[in-house]
Amino acid sequence: MGAMKWIAGLLGFAFGGGIFGGVIGYAVGSLLEKMIKKEYDGNEQKGDFVMGLLILTAAVMKADGKVMKSELNFVKDFLQKNFGRENLQNKLDILRQLLDKNIDVYQACEKIRTAFPYATKLQLLHYLFGIAVADNDCTKSEKDLIERIANLIGLSGADYKSIEAMYFEVADSAYVILQVDKNASDAEVKKAYKRMCIKYHPDKVANLGEDAQQAAKAKFQEINNAYEKIKKERNIV
Repeated sequence: MGAMKWIAGLLGFAFGGGIFGGVIGYAVGSLLEKMIKKEYDGNEQKGDFVMGLLILTAAVMKADGKVMKSELNFVKDFLQKNFGRENLQNKLDILRQLLDKNIDVYQACEKIRTAFPYATKLQLLHYLFGIAVADNDCTKSEKDLIERIANLIGLSGADYKSIEAMYFEVADSAYVILQVDKNASDAEVKKAYKRMCIKYHPDKVANLGEDAQQAAKAKFQEINNAYEKIKKERNIV
C-alpha cells in the first residue's frame, strides 16, 4: 500500500475528547493507561488520534482470532513511516495491549462518521483492507468487520462493495468497482466511470501531501483498469 501519511492529515484533527477516555474507562487497564500517558502527555489531541487509529487497527487484526506477523509488520511499517521511530515501541506496546482487550469499535467509528469528509472515509477503508490482506488470507470475519466499520462511519453499501472488489475478485468485478449494472448501456457505463473518477480523483487529497496523492492514484488506477476491461469486452471506442 505504500506510505500512508495521509492518515495523520485526515484523522489528526478529528479525535477530540471521548474515544481516549472512553476506551480507558471500559477496556484498558492501568498499565495501558500509563503507557498512553507516557507518550502523549501534553498532547491530548495527538494521543486521541493515535488511540482511535490503534483501536480500529487492533479490531481488524484480531477479527479472525489470530494475529499474524505479516499484519503486525504492515502496521509497524505504517507507524514508523507516519510517526517516525520515536516512541514506536510504545505505540506497538499499546497495540499489543489492545489486542488482549475486548474492544467495541462503535465509539471510534461514531467519531469518524461525524467528523470526517466522505473522501477520507473511503481512504480509511483502504487502510483497513491493507491490514486484512497483509497475510494474503483475508477471512470472512475480517471482511464482515470492515463492512461493519464502513457502515458505522457512514459509507454507502455500493462504495463498500466497490472498494472490496479492488482487493478481491468477485463476479463482474469491473462493474462492481464502477458501481454500474452489467446490463447497463454503454452510455451508462461511461457516465458511471466519470462519476467514480470524480469521487476518487487524487486532487481531493492534494492538500495532504505526496503520500496521500500516491495512495489516491493507486485507487484511481483501479477505476481506470475496470473501465478498460469493460471497454475491451464491449468494444467501446
